[in-house]
Amino acid sequence: MFARKKHVAPRATYRETFSKGSLATKISFFIMGTDALAHKQWVKGIAFLLSEIVFLYWLISSGVAALNLFSTLGTIKKKQVIYDAAQGVYVTKQPSNSVLILLFGVLAFLLIVGFIFLYYQNLKSVRHNYVCDRDGDKILSNKEELKSLFDERLHTTLMTLPVIGILLFNILPTVFMINMAFTNYDRNHPIAFSWTGLKAFGTVLNGDLAGTFFPVLGWTVVWAVLATVTTFFFGVLLALLIESRGIKFKGMWRTLFVIVWAVPQFVSLLMMAQFLDYQGALNGILTALHVIPHPIHFIDSQAAPNVARATVIIVNMWIGIPVSMLVSTAIIQNLPTDQIEAARIDGANALQIFKSITFPQILYVMAPSLIQQFIGNINNFNVIYLLTGGAPMNSKYNGAGSTDLLVTWLYNLTFGQEQRYNASAVLGILIFVLSATVSLIAYRRTNAFKEG
Repeated sequence: MFARKKHVAPRATYRETFSKGSLATKISFFIMGTDALAHKQWVKGIAFLLSEIVFLYWLISSGVAALNLFSTLGTIKKKQVIYDAAQGVYVTKQPSNSVLILLFGVLAFLLIVGFIFLYYQNLKSVRHNYVCDRDGDKILSNKEELKSLFDERLHTTLMTLPVIGILLFNILPTVFMINMAFTNYDRNHPIAFSWTGLKAFGTVLNGDLAGTFFPVLGWTVVWAVLATVTTFFFGVLLALLIESRGIKFKGMWRTLFVIVWAVPQFVSLLMMAQFLDYQGALNGILTALHVIPHPIHFIDSQAAPNVARATVIIVNMWIGIPVSMLVSTAIIQNLPTDQIEAARIDGANALQIFKSITFPQILYVMAPSLIQQFIGNINNFNVIYLLTGGAPMNSKYNGAGSTDLLVTWLYNLTFGQEQRYNASAVLGILIFVLSATVSLIAYRRTNAFKEG
């Protein structure tokens, strides 16, 4: 017979805390910090109380107005000239700045969420003090509370500033961008715009941008797969070659390849762009050696799409292989030699050892890193923008070239002639959904996750 699992009741519910607590405890449900002040926890009490006072002042003075404007993004959509009967003159009213209204509206919601979190922390503190009073336990003094911030609660103290930074510089812009996808913010509505629901999504997925989105999405996925696989596979082979018996000056060979990686990426890419130019060094060398009868358009506007795409993949290999080589070298140097020696004694050749022992163990360790590289390649702005700029242009595409990825197309829609900010925001959301979905599915299928 299975024993019934005993239910552990909470030490005190909030209802019990309010109904049976002291007057200060009851007041703390409405005025934050009162209970802490009653127990002489001065710093905590004053911090909670000031937070509520500042929040209420902000909410009354500007918060409510920001939330009301957020619902309409401004009432004046066009410049208006109206007659002021009281003054007897014509007055010009400028359109509402919807960008600022949207930004302050998002910030207002984040501030409300932050205050709710603080209020919850206040209630937790009140309940803790009530339980200590009820059970006769010692309540931390003000000095002990401060000391705990640098002892058992040091993680909270250290994480406060980074969390605030993440909220301001990551969460706020992300939420702002997501909201922008539901507006008609573009070059036709540069200052004042309105909510349009899912219209921008329809434009990208089923409207005039659909003919560009799906081909660019397909090339983005192909690029990400090939860029990840080629750098990983050839990086492993290079590491195995350097670590092979009989290879001398291993450190020198590693250093030569690491130099490629150590040079800033934008420098390498700009150099390669000059090297592969129609009048560049590569075409000059090949024509001088009579390998080709005339120069080849590798990456310029007259290049064939497949030639340009193959070129960027090869250049990416030049930049990415050293990274995989370094990681693979560390793994190879720590492989169990007894397994490899036993396989050799049993008659296995180098290819069989690589297929059954070396490669599976390298893949086991590097699988999470490969997923990260794949997501990074989906968002690999530098290689495409600095090498080809999206060229060659495609007449069937709207604002994109044959080598453009979703992220570079997003850039073109934002800063190019189109200036379709709402469509760019939609692309940002779709890129995030694609990256998150692929990474979650792939990571959960790795052996490192299953055995972790």
